Amino acid sequence: MLVILALLIGIVAGLRAMTAPAVVSWAGYAGRFSLASTPLAFMGSWWAPWLFTALALAELVTDQLASTPSRKVPMQLGARIVTGALAGATIAATGASLAAGAAAGAVGAVIGTFGGAAFRARLAVFFGEDRPAAFIEDAIAIIGALLIVSLA
Repeated sequence: MLVILALLIGIVAGLRAMTAPAVVSWAGYAGRFSLASTPLAFMGSWWAPWLFTALALAELVTDQLASTPSRKVPMQLGARIVTGALAGATIAATGASLAAGAAAGAVGAVIGTFGGAAFRARLAVFFGEDRPAAFIEDAIAIIGALLIVSLA
């Protein structure tokens, strides 16, 4: 079950790269995940949730800018894969393999990146502009991350 949740949090990272680690680190800080004896103990520290939250908020703002590059360019895709792997491994740390969680999170990030781009493009056509589609995608990422962490 944890590997499936790691895949799902990876999908969230594909939608919004910093939302997944922000939500997962808050859960780690709150004691939702037992991270103390793992290499990911820093995800449960006092500073990690604040750092990732600041990055997530900045991402929500920059996503609205026309100058923001596509999520499918190598730099953006790579960041999503890394954050998906980190978030997936953090979820899996409580009872599954860190490597399996990281791999599932990375795969989920690829799925979320390309699936999210296609979904947002369809929504933008439906609304006649991108901004409402972006806000809907933001909501899906945030609510989805919170639901995933609540199931872990």
